Amino acid sequence: MTRRRAAAWGVVGVLAVVAAWELYKAVGPAEGVSVGGDGTTGSGVMILPRTGDRAMPHTWEMVARLFASTSGGSTPPLWVAVVQAGALTLGIAAVGWLIGVAVGAVLGLVMQRWRLAEWGLMPWIVVSQTVPLIAFAPVVDALGKQLERDGVPWAQWLSVAVIASYLSFFPVAIGMLRGLQAPERAHLDLMRTYAAGYGATLLRVRLPAAVPYLLPALRLAAAAAVVGAVVAEVSIGMRGGIGRMLIQLAGQASSDPAAPWGPTFGTIALGLVAAGTVALVGVGLKNYRRGEETA
Repeated sequence: MTRRRAAAWGVVGVLAVVAAWELYKAVGPAEGVSVGGDGTTGSGVMILPRTGDRAMPHTWEMVARLFASTSGGSTPPLWVAVVQAGALTLGIAAVGWLIGVAVGAVLGLVMQRWRLAEWGLMPWIVVSQTVPLIAFAPVVDALGKQLERDGVPWAQWLSVAVIASYLSFFPVAIGMLRGLQAPERAHLDLMRTYAAGYGATLLRVRLPAAVPYLLPALRLAAAAAVVGAVVAEVSIGMRGGIGRMLIQLAGQASSDPAAPWGPTFGTIALGLVAAGTVALVGVGLKNYRRGEETA
């Protein structure tokens, strides 16, 4: 599949989502569909959303709201505020991504080098991803404040970066482990005939073989770092980022229902920018991407 065709399918996918949104808004029930309850008070489990203008504004209203002022008056357009908040969140997510990549790479190397370490660490690595961030983020922030009281410099954004790294290290660790285990047996045997040590085999055989596994893991880690940063900003109440902006505008949704979709679109764009930026790394490593679909 060519890049042009892939881009075209991406546009088609976006248009399909827009069409599905508008179609459901046109034909869906105004009060949604609920299961359970007594049928008179509206209680129960909502399985289909409401289609009123407050719950589901039209897509063109969401886009138009991006070019309106943030809070009325002479304030800049909403998209400017979204870009400013998104830049802060993206920078913090980048720091978290770097930390997560370093931790994940070390864990992958250790697990590949010693099978006992893989048996002992892998269950805990998997279990770590089941911890809800909405509860874990305040714990990290509280520990950071304790360190600050003890004289260790700790800005609040560092807590957000740690949460972002918590999500991003997992795919890197798994991708690194799978990649380092990928070389063919004949290649490893050839290095042994040359009396090459582990370090030489790692640099000349294992790491090049790991590239097709590691690049997708790095892209996934970049997107996960953005998600972690946004959730952490919401959980600990950090100001200035796009997560806090999303909460603030969501509180005004009853009077301005299209406004919260601005930072929502911004969050999606951050994930795409983060993953796309990391994908550029693969351009310089194309000679090591044998076995990966690159067309």
